[in-house]
Amino acid sequence: MNRLAILAPFALALTGCGLQPMYAGGSSGIVATQLAAIDVPAIEGQAGWLVRNALVDRLGAGGGSAARYRLDVRLDDKLEGLGVLSDDTTGRERRTLRARFQLVDISNDEIILDATAGSDAGIDVVSSEYATIAAEQSALENLSREVAAQITTRLALALRERQ
Repeated sequence: MNRLAILAPFALALTGCGLQPMYAGGSSGIVATQLAAIDVPAIEGQAGWLVRNALVDRLGAGGGSAARYRLDVRLDDKLEGLGVLSDDTTGRERRTLRARFQLVDISNDEIILDATAGSDAGIDVVSSEYATIAAEQSALENLSREVAAQITTRLALALRERQ
């Protein structure tokens, strides 16, 4: 009983703070329908293909909505060696994926959002070349999903603020 009395003022304070769910209304909500109206053109390279597919999945693009916005994305994918061992071989690599993206209103070519997103991952270089290549590929796939998630969040915030 005492816990309820203590928590009641906090619950009342939260209801008046103005917070509301980002995706209120589910797939028919304002933010979700605007995200689905974003066209994502092809992005250059393997990383671009992975990021574009992750974006299309997250945005719900192509779900029947006519495109109102265009998302232009440029990627910078770097793989650099770190940690030189005593035999002058690389013991660790870092893969970095950065994206510069612009959300453009198709009707008037107005840039609504111009931002960046990025992430990086460490990779152990082992004696098996196949295992190292597989680790580099897995890192790229994970980074692509992470960058797409960051972009989607920024887009949702920008579109919600625009309402």
